[in-house]
Formats: sequence, structure tokens, C-alpha cells
Amino acid sequence: MSPSPHLFLFFGAFRNHRPALLGLMWILALALVAVAGPLIRPDTSPNANAQNLNQALLAPGSIVTLENGEVMHHWLGTDRYGRDVLSRLMAGSAISLGVGLSSVLISLLIGILLGAWAGYRGGRIDAFISWWIQVVWTLPTLLMVLAITLAFGKGLWQVFLAIGLTMWVDVARVVRGQFLSLREMEYIEAAKAIGYSDLRIMFRHMLPNAVGPIIVIAAANFAAAILIESGLSFLGYGAQIPIPSWGNIVQEHYHLITGSHAWLALAPGGLIVSVVLAFTFIGDGIREWQSQQTS
Repeated sequence: MSPSPHLFLFFGAFRNHRPALLGLMWILALALVAVAGPLIRPDTSPNANAQNLNQALLAPGSIVTLENGEVMHHWLGTDRYGRDVLSRLMAGSAISLGVGLSSVLISLLIGILLGAWAGYRGGRIDAFISWWIQVVWTLPTLLMVLAITLAFGKGLWQVFLAIGLTMWVDVARVVRGQFLSLREMEYIEAAKAIGYSDLRIMFRHMLPNAVGPIIVIAAANFAAAILIESGLSFLGYGAQIPIPSWGNIVQEHYHLITGSHAWLALAPGGLIVSVVLAFTFIGDGIREWQSQQTS
């Protein structure tokens, strides 16, 4: 019935947009580090939490010989507990990317369902869903986290829910706008005349034509989710010690930012900034590619 764009076509956005390509390569590298886990970390202990107070606050590039005769390179030094900083940052990549991915999936599921139904049906259904979108829009993410924390306690899955349950609004608004314009297309009228079900029309014939804007907003939400998770972990509402998160690593060492051990806070902060910029570049690349296709 309708032409369905293939996702691989979006690689054209990276071929001609150098920052987007670099951003994609950086995200893929971090994803590889997150998936490989202890297999490639210098510290293979759970959560990279092996402590040795005799090796506390070693400078980057330090080489030490352990009691068992093993030589260990601390490429980014050690923290005040003697833990390998590079290993902690590598372990934290799994937390940050995992929170971002889970939150985006939750927001996509809720946002696509509600936005598609509102845009396709219109009328009172659209008015009610639009009203509900405005209500949720006014709820700060931190307030949602606090409410969930009070109900279920602190932890990562609470952060997943809190971020996902506040970020679906952006997806719903985009999908609703796309469906409001698509439902007037001739091929949709033909699908209705043939007798196709509403669900088939929405998700087989309309949704593929709205994939572009959804991918752009998903990239922006991924960056925002990582930034929010880092902030929540910094405040103590995200990943709980000893689980490493870039946010709580910054929180542990931010008081050293003006001293000779500033790298302990700058390294995780730099990673947070780099990931947010990477997803921003990816979104810009896809948006620019889309504008070129429609011009």
C-alpha cells in the first residue's frame, strides 16, 4: 500500500555528515565496552570495585606489581580507595548506556502508542490524550524520581521508569503531529476502503512513514536520559554504591576538581559531555539528511 522507508537508508545521514559519523563511532565503541564488560577491563572484579588502599590516588600511567606478581597498568590512575579509574569508567558505560536505552524504549513504547492513536482517531480521543500530554509535560523528572523512590526505594530500575515515564511526551507529540497529516493521504483512505483494521493501517502503513522524526527525537531523548541519570546519580537517587555510574563517580571526586587529582572528576564528566554531544550530532545528521531528501 504505502512506501516503507528502510532504516538502512539513514546511513546516508552519516556518510555526508562528519560529526554524526564520529558520534556514531564513539557510541558504538562505548557500547562495545559496555557489552564486553570484565573481559576487557583491567579490573575484572564485579563492578570494578577491587580496593587496595596502599595504591590510593596513583597518577595516570602508574604501573604497580600486585602481591601475586601480576603487573597492572593504571592508565587513568586510581581513586582514594585504590580502585582502577579506567575500569570504573568502563563499568559505568554499561550503566549510563543501559539507562539511556531502557528509558528511550519505554518512552517510545508509550509515546508511539498514544501519539499514533490520538493522531489517527482525532476528535475526543485526540483531545483527551493531548490534555494528558500537557499534564505529564508539567511534571519534572526529579519529582517523578522522588515519588517512585518513596514508593519503591532507590535503584536503577526506578530511574528507568522515572525517565521513561516523563520522556514519552516528546515522542507522543511528534507521532501525533505526523499521524494528523498522514491520515489525510490517499493511500490511507484506500486502506480504509479495502477494510484494513485500524491497527494495521497505523502500524504497517503510517508508522513507517513517521520513522524519521521518531529517530531524531529518540537520539535527543537518549542524550537527555544519560544526562538526567548522571545528575540523579550525583544527587544519590540513581545507581547506588558500589555500582559505578559516571554521575556517582563525579559525586565522589568533585571536591578534588581544583587540586592535583582533578582528573578523577574531569574524566567521568568528559565522558558524559562526549556522549551527549555524540547523540546530538547523530540527531543533527539525520535531521539534515531528511531535509535534503525532502528538498
